[in-house]
Amino acid sequence: MSLHDHLQRIFDADRTLRAAEKALLRKKRSDELVVLLVGATEEALSLDDREEASMRLERLADLCAQVPGPEMADALIAILDHDEPRVRVAAGEALRDVGYERYAEVARGIERALDRDETGPAMSELPWVLAEIAEPSALPLIRRFLEHPSPDVIAAAIEALSQLEEPEAVGDLERFLGDDRTVIIEDFEDETKTTLGELAEDALRMLGHEPRG
Repeated sequence: MSLHDHLQRIFDADRTLRAAEKALLRKKRSDELVVLLVGATEEALSLDDREEASMRLERLADLCAQVPGPEMADALIAILDHDEPRVRVAAGEALRDVGYERYAEVARGIERALDRDETGPAMSELPWVLAEIAEPSALPLIRRFLEHPSPDVIAAAIEALSQLEEPEAVGDLERFLGDDRTVIIEDFEDETKTTLGELAEDALRMLGHEPRG
């Protein structure tokens, strides 16, 4: 098979994909489709083949984002909990996009995750999703992440508050000054070891507030 033939197969596959997606989403408000996507997400999350699981979950993140309903928000948060970074990126972007259009669905999904006392990777990603969407209820929701038992989740919430640039968050940040719990902050390919107290200091300065003491 020639290179031209391979290229043509890519074009054909892309055309087939778009047609199949359009047909699948034709009745995006149907209960049948919601059940199908929830089941497919659960199946993909249970696969031992990581490459296959990642491929399916990335596609499912895009599909779930196009279907309204609380089940889809829960499915996206479940995908966000996967340990493959590229899967989490896809789910995070999907949640952000849904949040811009149907914020209440995302907010309530996050509340349910907090109510369930979830502890997986998604809990360190969700504060960022809230900060990027930056709706008025983002601050009280991010505050709930500050009560999480995991220092990594608290660190994510502290950094999200600095991005939110909400003056009312000053008091929330000041309570962590002097907190010596250690966390690792990943910045692209670099990792930095710091404390919650140091993160709080940096966040306060970003808000134009010099830490006291």
